[in-house]
Amino acid sequence: MRRLGLVIAVAALLPVVSVTPAHALPGGLALKPPMGFNNWNTTGCAVDERLIRDTADIFVDKGLKAAGYEYVNVDDCWAEPERDAGGRLQANKARFPGGIKALADYVHSKGLKFGIYTSAGTLTCAKTMPGALDHEDVDAQTFADWGVDYLKYDNCDNQGRPALERYTKMRDALKKTRRPIVYSICEWGENQPWTWGADVGHLWRTTGDIRDDWASMLQILKANAPLAPYAGPGHWNDPDMLEVGNGGMTAEEYRSHFSLWAMMAAPLLIGADLRKVSAENFDVLRNREVIALDQDRRGVQARVLSNQDGHWVFAKPLNGGDVAIALFNETTSAAAIGTTAAAAGLPSSGSYTVRDVWAHRDLRTADRISADVPPHATVVYRVHASGSW
Repeated sequence: MRRLGLVIAVAALLPVVSVTPAHALPGGLALKPPMGFNNWNTTGCAVDERLIRDTADIFVDKGLKAAGYEYVNVDDCWAEPERDAGGRLQANKARFPGGIKALADYVHSKGLKFGIYTSAGTLTCAKTMPGALDHEDVDAQTFADWGVDYLKYDNCDNQGRPALERYTKMRDALKKTRRPIVYSICEWGENQPWTWGADVGHLWRTTGDIRDDWASMLQILKANAPLAPYAGPGHWNDPDMLEVGNGGMTAEEYRSHFSLWAMMAAPLLIGADLRKVSAENFDVLRNREVIALDQDRRGVQARVLSNQDGHWVFAKPLNGGDVAIALFNETTSAAAIGTTAAAAGLPSSGSYTVRDVWAHRDLRTADRISADVPPHATVVYRVHASGSW
């Protein structure tokens, strides 16, 4: 989580490691990229139970739950610096006076799910609480007893022990609890987790931490985009949490950020304090037509059709035969960007319906799919052969 160096990977050069289903976590979880909230990008260690309860309330009251957001997750700094006499983690008494189980119960009462954080090391990344290294069984059972539904497992203070060994031990500990817990591997892409993660967890970070600025978002996009062959239902590339609403980018840039994460079938974990997010950015986060692309049950990460001088074309085949096409302008000048229906993998047809999922309007074309794209903007189309869907 705290590592800033990004791993730029080229999928064509990476070995593919076969998955051994007999050892994997139980099936049926994370069949679509997880959607929810994590506090780290906005609060860091300044997290408390009030924030988490308020977030759960806002999910319901502001339509985020209805749009598909499900997990309300607590990041680092939630625990006391020492374990209790029985070796179990204990909630920070000042900021979580009600305890973690009561907090999880509150989140569950809203029809949502609760997530928590620790590290595959001796300390967590903020060094405020014990990590889970060599405490995997007791910590996994503690989380299960509390009603945890999602575990983000970081990589700090790992004592130089092999990543696969450490992350597999927690996988096995989670299995023993018999509780369905989505397992998020936060290994920063250091050991190419996309090549082994499908046998260990449900999603894996492919890069270091995102920052709330255009350069960081772009750098992570370029690292994650080549890894499309490794993503699919139950096993996702994770380019880190959303920064939408935190204030470091323009509204147009946030729309690009959200669009590109959706095209890459990335987890959509809101990283902003929802009590402070503007109405404009709420509209970004609640755009159901964009969310539908991310959550498409076919589970394909978009591939890059072209990238010429910062003018990108992505194509994402969807369940039922439609194709999502994103035209992304990385540059500071407006540009005409486009492709053809055939290049995007659509079947031959006399005409195509082109749905602009940001403008919420339908267009028609005989073949060419294009747009004049403003600087740092992304136009996203859902394209269907011969008529509406």
